[in-house]
Amino acid sequence: MSTLPVDESTIERQPISLRAVEELMAKREALKSQLGRAIVGQHEVIGNIWLTILCGGHALLVGVPGLAKTLLVRSLSRALALSFKRIQFTPDLMPSDITGTEIIEEDPATGKRRLEFLPGPVFANLVLADEINRTPPKTQAAMLQTMQEHEVTIGTKTYQLPEPFHVFATQNPIEMEGTYVLPEAQADRFIFSIYCNYPTNAEEMQVVRTTTGIETPQIQPVLDAAQIIRFQKLVRVMPISDEVIQYAVRLVARTRPEDANAPEFVKQFVRWGASPRASQNLVLGAKARAAAAGQICADYDGVRSVAREVLRHRIIMNFHARAQKITPLQIIEELLTTRPNYGR
Repeated sequence: MSTLPVDESTIERQPISLRAVEELMAKREALKSQLGRAIVGQHEVIGNIWLTILCGGHALLVGVPGLAKTLLVRSLSRALALSFKRIQFTPDLMPSDITGTEIIEEDPATGKRRLEFLPGPVFANLVLADEINRTPPKTQAAMLQTMQEHEVTIGTKTYQLPEPFHVFATQNPIEMEGTYVLPEAQADRFIFSIYCNYPTNAEEMQVVRTTTGIETPQIQPVLDAAQIIRFQKLVRVMPISDEVIQYAVRLVARTRPEDANAPEFVKQFVRWGASPRASQNLVLGAKARAAAAGQICADYDGVRSVAREVLRHRIIMNFHARAQKITPLQIIEELLTTRPNYGR
């Protein structure tokens, strides 16, 4: 728990069921157990993906090929009993290949023709946008409405996507040929940017041993869509104090070079700071972390624990930073180390 002062009188009091929190913790352990049948290691990645689900948001999965990103999301859909679709993003992919299109169909009884909507692969609970940076911005933009409003507009009609709805997009951080930079407006829709690292030698030995045999891990569902939506509502009513919200807002504000309280290293190396969505996601992530850990309210530690995932893809570095190989993560670490006064 946080050791920083919190004025309990400013905590947003909402009705919260301790039994529901205990149930959520039990489901988290069951989910980890089921995913552990198919995924070796990657405990932090799995934890952040679970927080993404609880927040009702979307996440970027950044890592080199072969780190089981696709397998993880597919296994997650089975453990959560959710529908799953995978979209392989390529340079020739069109927006209609994602959202769907209207086709002309003839009624065999009357002979009249009518427009019939053919849903695209985005109509699923969990959508894996594989290598999202391999398609042009026009096609990437087709995901904007789906991620923000959970709906698709074709012509004059709007179609609702199934709930819950989550997009997990993968990116290869080392291969630049034939890729397109993810537009800032698109990247801002992702609540987290989750980095997948190489396994340890022991974990890699286990991966090789289990994947070169004849047995296929069987994953049993531990949750369903209705339970997930209920847990997402539980996260929303998790109490949080004004001081913690203020800390999250100030942390985000200090990523902006034009802010009066921005440190000198931010003004020197950052071109654009994080948007207000980052403040919202810091607070929501802290609430989800508190609920998943069985805490009674969100705290400072919760905000700091998700700061790297929330801010990493929202800070745009300038030329001086790129020339000196200064990364957004280094900026975030400095901001977390040199935090300002918590008073009003």
